[in-house]
Amino acid sequence: GQGPGTWLVRGQRRGLSIPVGPGRTLDLGGIFPPLATPFSPTQEVDYAQLEGNLRRYASIPFRGASGGVCALANVLGAPLCQLDRLCREGHWQEARDLQHRLIEPNTAVTRRFGIPGLKKAMEWFGYYGGPCRAPLAPLSPPQVEELRGAFSANSWL
Repeated sequence: GQGPGTWLVRGQRRGLSIPVGPGRTLDLGGIFPPLATPFSPTQEVDYAQLEGNLRRYASIPFRGASGGVCALANVLGAPLCQLDRLCREGHWQEARDLQHRLIEPNTAVTRRFGIPGLKKAMEWFGYYGGPCRAPLAPLSPPQVEELRGAFSANSWL
């Protein structure tokens, strides 16, 4: 596996294409949209749920379906837009490489540190997230350093 976060998954389907402009189509054969990694209540990857998600995704007609709920977009909006553009243009290896750099920071501001982590990361990138409201507490200094590491290790800070 690729660890927690969002996976760009290659499938076995062939011949699936969608229109992307007048007289132009995008071949999605073997490509599935990114999907979030499901976790069990004990915070382990729920592989049974992931397999079920893949089966459901395999049956979805992709025409007109796009988007996502991305907390990371509050911090790294431009790279996420770049990921979308790379996928739409069929630059799958570049998209995969970029996505791999986004997995750790995304996990940090969603699953690992949640809203306090997102607010701290927003500060680093020049945005105002504001103080945490009760019952949430700001990150401790060791947590801030761990969060910084998630962004620094992937060349975002």
